[in-house]
Amino acid sequence: MYDLPSLGWNSHFESEFAIHKSHGYRAARVALEHRGSYRIYSELGELPAILTGRLRFNAESAAELPAVGDWVAINAPKDEKRAQIHAVLPRRSKFSRRAAGTETQEQIVAANIDTVFLVQGLDDDFNTRRLERYLVAAYDSNASPVVILNKTDLCESVEQKVRETEVVALGTPVLAISSIEGVGLEQLDQYIGSGLTVAFLGSSGVGKSTLINRLIGEEIQKTAEVRESDGRGRHTTTHRELIVLKSGGLLIDTPGMRELQLWDAASSLGETFGDVESVAAACYFSNCSHDTEPGCAVREALASGALDRDRYESYVKLEKELEYLDSKMDTKLHLKRKSREKKIHRAFRTIKPKRS
Repeated sequence: MYDLPSLGWNSHFESEFAIHKSHGYRAARVALEHRGSYRIYSELGELPAILTGRLRFNAESAAELPAVGDWVAINAPKDEKRAQIHAVLPRRSKFSRRAAGTETQEQIVAANIDTVFLVQGLDDDFNTRRLERYLVAAYDSNASPVVILNKTDLCESVEQKVRETEVVALGTPVLAISSIEGVGLEQLDQYIGSGLTVAFLGSSGVGKSTLINRLIGEEIQKTAEVRESDGRGRHTTTHRELIVLKSGGLLIDTPGMRELQLWDAASSLGETFGDVESVAAACYFSNCSHDTEPGCAVREALASGALDRDRYESYVKLEKELEYLDSKMDTKLHLKRKSREKKIHRAFRTIKPKRS
């Protein structure tokens, strides 16, 4: 049995759930999704669940189906061993990425999260350019990002790495810890409380599972050694999962990402690269391409060293990536509209005119 507020339920979800409650459904939160099967937490306890045919077939994309962290409306007949998910409540926040493959599809990594822990290792994993990419996605999620620099026990220049991180994080909290030695973990307590949801994100081998085991107080997540040759680890977490802490709070563990492809995050690019856009705002021409135009503040800042060239090039790369994604999405939307119009025209052709 679970108390809904301890799972993150609040007045927002209560309001959104009103119409489903009037139809006799119960509220539940998705704890696990694996190949179309689900496990949910509700006032009835932990239950397996499946989607109704209507929900599955009416969804225009996979992003409209339940993801880990989602609140859903369920029906749980006493004579059945599993619940049926009828609807997904509107999300307050979501961490998304572009799904792997050739299709331009959104993949929801975690939903309804309060804080995103962006975990990097202070070994060979440390990479500020990769962190910038995670920050863009985190700002777009509508959750609050916190950077976790793990493995201080393996780093001889922790303070320097923290300063390098703070330069690109621009006001985002940066916390240095060692999950192996348990050093600095008390800094995380302020983000983990009853009813609050924290998602752990990072590449493989950064120590997310070890950190979560520390916070839980027992070994429930598998861990593996990192290869000495390249500092990379194996994917010990194979699926996303919502974990309820005995002391209150909820954690979402996610598989390590070899690559994070951004999804529709153009609006958050400026939050991550506020320093770059601040310099660009001083250019003489508002539409300056920072190439050959006179009065270009960006070129002046790069020449003087006031603006880091690697950081600027990272900004340009991510900007182009998002512009390309926008063009792909516009093309997909156009084709979708054409397909819908064809169906409407075919339907009209089948309608016989009334005889007078």
